Amino acid sequence: MDANELMGQALLDFYQGDRSKDLYSESDISEKDRYPLDYFFREFDAMPPIEQKALSMCYGKVLDIGCGAGNHSLYLQQKGVSVTALDVSKNATKVCRLRGIDSVKCNTFLDYNTTTYDTLLLLMNGIGIAGSLDKLPDYLKHLKGLLNPGGQILVDSSDLQYMYDRAENGAIMVPAYMSYYGQLEYTLYYGAQKSDAFKWLYVDPVTFEQACKELDLRFEIVLKGDNYDFLARITA
Repeated sequence: MDANELMGQALLDFYQGDRSKDLYSESDISEKDRYPLDYFFREFDAMPPIEQKALSMCYGKVLDIGCGAGNHSLYLQQKGVSVTALDVSKNATKVCRLRGIDSVKCNTFLDYNTTTYDTLLLLMNGIGIAGSLDKLPDYLKHLKGLLNPGGQILVDSSDLQYMYDRAENGAIMVPAYMSYYGQLEYTLYYGAQKSDAFKWLYVDPVTFEQACKELDLRFEIVLKGDNYDFLARITA
């Protein structure tokens, strides 16, 4: 089953009051771990500082990419910001509409080019949708093309080096099959259902900045978290 639709189904069930099943994720470097579904419906005060900071920086017309259950879009809308929630999952976008978000689009990101925006928001490691490092330039190009003059991209990610053992010389010990240590393969489990394996990308700040420079994009870290995570602002 497609992972996006399995996630969307879990969000819809939870929103409609079915709490009988748990959502789990498993990656090629980590064991199966429970995803508390209520986390996807948290209020602003329960969000980590990186997300709070990103939301405080949004201006103009905003596109919330990979919106999920719509927490960030809902908060911005309540603050009077013009925001569009975008997700590839039909059920996730259904949840957004049920929660009262006015502008919701169900579309794959690379196929979405309806209009341009002042702020592009990709939170909860939103750049992960690129899947692999070799596809990151394509996603950055598309993001750049969606920006109005003077616009910004607000994106968080993590440097996953902390998840690996280190050799005596201090180098991280990455499995030989990995082309980049932040490129993981995940599977989701929800009740008796299991998703197809999918790739998800975490980009360290040095690699991220270099990818931006190659496309004439300016990369700056706005805020660092407690566990190698960071919020970046990217401008043209």
